[in-house]
Amino acid sequence: MSRTLLIVKPDATERNLIGHVISRLEKARYKIVEMRMVRLTEEQARKFYAVHEGKPFLDDLVKFMTSGPVVPMVLEKENAVLDLRTCIGATNPANADCGTIRYEIAVDIEKNSVHASDSDDNAKIEIESFFN
Repeated sequence: MSRTLLIVKPDATERNLIGHVISRLEKARYKIVEMRMVRLTEEQARKFYAVHEGKPFLDDLVKFMTSGPVVPMVLEKENAVLDLRTCIGATNPANADCGTIRYEIAVDIEKNSVHASDSDDNAKIEIESFFN
């Protein structure tokens, strides 16, 4: 079994889509190991997205991620990272495959409803950002 992190972002929590995301994950046979609802501070959001330091969209991303509650969760399954990336779809929902989470619920590239770790190494780091 491997683990990965998924975050339900503020646009989805505001639209009461947490249950929808969880249902999709459970149907995809993920085991939810840990989950909580939190409101990120600017410092926490900047630290989490430090990989984007210097990019023009970072300030807007931080503002968005601190605009409302988020729901980070640790998911477990064989091939968790890659399977989850497939399940959520492309970062830009306009390019997401039909049937993916982002195709179904994302508003646009900025409000794309969910975050998922992009590698096993990043999954470990990102999980530690929210769960000890």
